[in-house]
Amino acid sequence: MPDKQPQRYQFFDQHPEIADFREDIIRGLSAPEPYILPKYFYDETGSRLFEDICNTQEYYPTRTEVSIIRNNIDDIVNTLGKDCLLIEPGSGDSYKVRLLLDALRPVAYLPIDISRRYLQDEAQKLAAEFTWLNVHAVCADFTGNLELPYHVEAVNKVAFFPGSTIGNFLPQQAVTVLREIRMMVGDDGGLLIGVDLQKESAILNAAYNDREGFTEQFNKNLLLRINRELGADFDLEQFEHLAFFNKEKHRIEMHLVSRQDQHISIGDQVFKFEKGQRIHTEYSHKYTVEHFQQLAREAGFNSVKTWLDEERLFSVHYLQVAGPGA
Repeated sequence: MPDKQPQRYQFFDQHPEIADFREDIIRGLSAPEPYILPKYFYDETGSRLFEDICNTQEYYPTRTEVSIIRNNIDDIVNTLGKDCLLIEPGSGDSYKVRLLLDALRPVAYLPIDISRRYLQDEAQKLAAEFTWLNVHAVCADFTGNLELPYHVEAVNKVAFFPGSTIGNFLPQQAVTVLREIRMMVGDDGGLLIGVDLQKESAILNAAYNDREGFTEQFNKNLLLRINRELGADFDLEQFEHLAFFNKEKHRIEMHLVSRQDQHISIGDQVFKFEKGQRIHTEYSHKYTVEHFQQLAREAGFNSVKTWLDEERLFSVHYLQVAGPGA
């Protein structure tokens, strides 16, 4: 839809390089331990299935994080400070940020996402819904060399990184991501971030193996996408969804397991899978509050405040940059 308020809504396209889907799939399936990058979950079908997952009884993270923010909104606003510049790297669905906007009244909201059309749609919806809000959408890869196009001198910059997305990275990768966000918000900036917590294995295993089978469909949809977009010949019936909590490494691991010896073709590339061989599709690391705060310190943040639900299933942290050169 056309931009009717060019001063209040702006779209900045930094033309991020979109990774070659075929190249990434060939590289991943050729690895000694085959994998598919989890960013490829989110085609149109995958995004819809993830919404279904979030609404299941077993999947606690989304509703728990939302309840933490709602129940502590006044304290969160007082801690962050009103009139901040709110930045959301990897913004995606704007449902959670809506909880903050009315209460926080930021001077501007900067959603950052690599998906151009999705970002435009969500940003324009927010600009229409919050008629007072300056929305400056940035199409970019926030983990790359990002320059913010909208800058307010002496304004408190706060990044919002919900959903325990940080858990999808290996711990040292997570430190790198946090450092990139630290550079984004500057020496006086802050970060409001959602982090999933360690808990009973039964709760975690149930969350990634819902009874309605949405997570299984979500996982196998990767193979459907490869078939559709790359002309592969995966037989979904010959792969099994496997998700489990690895206690030693404190993470959920998600895989697709070959039910038999088989060969898969993608064009002239042929991949052999033995019975029981796994294709890794996702990690979701679970932290203690103390361990996550340790990672944050390594990335140059100090912990200011942490909010938890009564059952200590999930945590929302506010971090501030430790200072120049930290």
